[in-house]
Amino acid sequence: MLAQQKTAGLCNGRVGSRQQLCQPHRLASRALCCPKASQQQQPVHEPQQSWLSKVALGLATAGMIGSTMMEFAPPVDARALLASDPVKNANALLRYALPIDNKPIREIQGELESITKALRVPGSKSLGPVAKAIKKSQNILTKQRSKIEADFAPGKEETGKQALDDLGRSLSEFTVIVDAKDKQAVPDKQRECLQYVGAAEEAMVKGMPFEVPKEYANLPQLLGRATLEMKINCGNGPEGRTDEVLTIVLDGYNAPVSAGAFLDLVERGFYNGMEIQRADGFVVQTGDPDGPGPEEGFRDPKTGEVRTVPLEVRVEGDKEPLYEFSMQDVGRTTEAPVLPFNAYGTLAWARNEFENNSASSQVFFLLKESELTPTGANLLDGRFAVFGYVTEDSDAVGYMQVGDKIDYIKVKKIDGEFLNGPESAPAPAPKAEEPAVAPASEQPAEQPAIAPADAPAEQQ
Repeated sequence: MLAQQKTAGLCNGRVGSRQQLCQPHRLASRALCCPKASQQQQPVHEPQQSWLSKVALGLATAGMIGSTMMEFAPPVDARALLASDPVKNANALLRYALPIDNKPIREIQGELESITKALRVPGSKSLGPVAKAIKKSQNILTKQRSKIEADFAPGKEETGKQALDDLGRSLSEFTVIVDAKDKQAVPDKQRECLQYVGAAEEAMVKGMPFEVPKEYANLPQLLGRATLEMKINCGNGPEGRTDEVLTIVLDGYNAPVSAGAFLDLVERGFYNGMEIQRADGFVVQTGDPDGPGPEEGFRDPKTGEVRTVPLEVRVEGDKEPLYEFSMQDVGRTTEAPVLPFNAYGTLAWARNEFENNSASSQVFFLLKESELTPTGANLLDGRFAVFGYVTEDSDAVGYMQVGDKIDYIKVKKIDGEFLNGPESAPAPAPKAEEPAVAPASEQPAEQPAIAPADAPAEQQ
């Protein structure tokens, strides 16, 4: 059975005195652990009552993820936080997070992303806005193609031009689908067009937008992106126990140290054979190799010490991430991180309560639940370091139960540089058409595991 500190929250729950909790947070925490305390809470007048009750419940639940609830700053007007319609799709979030600045391609992306919202309208009425989005995208591509091509990075020009050619063809096919009023075919064609947009945008990336601070130069760093494959035997699938294969994309452009640390552990085979240690309907968590005890995390064989990862959060508009401080620590609670907890299957580091820089090997996938983590107003953004998203088969995260075993997590592709990885790291998995030699990281390695899934997600 897990020690209390490991089931307390999104971290492993060492108690610290670095910050004091304000009253709403203390009440929320007590509400879960001590019913008597919750009975003493004073009523809140409408219209704030329902929203604040959700905040309290969210805080208490997030506290259970690993005892990581930090101070809770009173929110701005709830209506301002919840009124927007933020991006919730993992692939869209990754496209917007690319370090590029090309207005025409972003306008095309915006038009095509807007189709998702248009499709919520029942019947054929939604096809009018879809047709307009396609037409605008075609006009921009035709009239401003030279401006798009001018931003392709050296050595990536041909890849970018091919993506634009493919996009133009796909948009023409998209028009035919809409003219035929084939609404069921719209999502697939939208997804295809956005894939070509993403390929063109990736061809514009000219490298890292900032340098990792020197004090973290000895830590693993992903200077770019990596695509991983995770295979796990899930016990709660639609048809019972089943093997699921997920695709995960790590974003080192915005979280190079966080993504690098996880990639390093993947290449070491650290998670292979490890069990899911928490699955409570709010998060799915794994990564503690030692079982109950005072120390948790990855012990670096070079130093003999538990390696920790500094909190790393890049705020929209900033040139580089915040390190070691949360957005709440620096009073930026009304701003948004570049990598938010918006998508089902968001991947982030778990850490100890009040210890920003205590992440080591425990990670969690968020199970999106609007009542507890309303997008644009959730209680995790800026407090935990997001470094990736599940981009394919994210529904499988909801099938995971405590005790389900991870068969493997392996590298499929690295776009960019990976620094300070394991000395004898296995090579990335070969492409399907190449003769495959199983890397060492694919071999299941029995790991002692501990610690304690639900909801569908849209994918594009």
